[in-house]
Amino acid sequence: MGSRLFTAQEVIVRREILDGREWMVYPVRVVEDTGDLLAVYLAQGTPLTFGTGPFRWGPHPWTAFEPYWHSEGVLQLQRPGDGYSVWARYSGATLSGWYVNFQEPMRRTERGFDTLDQELDLLIPADGSPYSWKDEDHFADRHRSGGFTDTQAAAVRRAAASVVELVERGTGWWEGWRHWRAPEHWAVPGAVPLAR
Repeated sequence: MGSRLFTAQEVIVRREILDGREWMVYPVRVVEDTGDLLAVYLAQGTPLTFGTGPFRWGPHPWTAFEPYWHSEGVLQLQRPGDGYSVWARYSGATLSGWYVNFQEPMRRTERGFDTLDQELDLLIPADGSPYSWKDEDHFADRHRSGGFTDTQAAAVRRAAASVVELVERGTGWWEGWRHWRAPEHWAVPGAVPLAR
């Protein structure tokens, strides 16, 4: 299941799975899929669909906002087995920086891929300024409250240490995507319904 490679420009589904159910679902457009790297684009205005019913972490925090991606579009880069993805963030046509989103390693499905955000993020400015952490307190609170097991929290910290090592050595594999920009003619995909 979920072993096929996706085709460039194909619209696929990124799902966050919590408690075995869809917590948040949205469409992304495939930029490239080599098997070793899946690059997808999340367009500004993309509709977000949220799971309903009780979740151990409560409703997705983005349910407090209008249900679409408000920020400029982002390129999301993920590799099999990595406990993170790297998002290219833009200000107009300029790359403003890399946003490292620590998450469960992606699991391919027939429609796209599944993961789960794990709170912690690393911000790497495109101009070489020092990196900074985001949501360290949320990550610590989630761990303290039992939202992450000790094993899960340790895996996130290992992934974070591996990324910091790449950044400090100047060997970030994502740098090869520095000059990529989304084609202007790409339309915003339609909403994805929850699985039945």
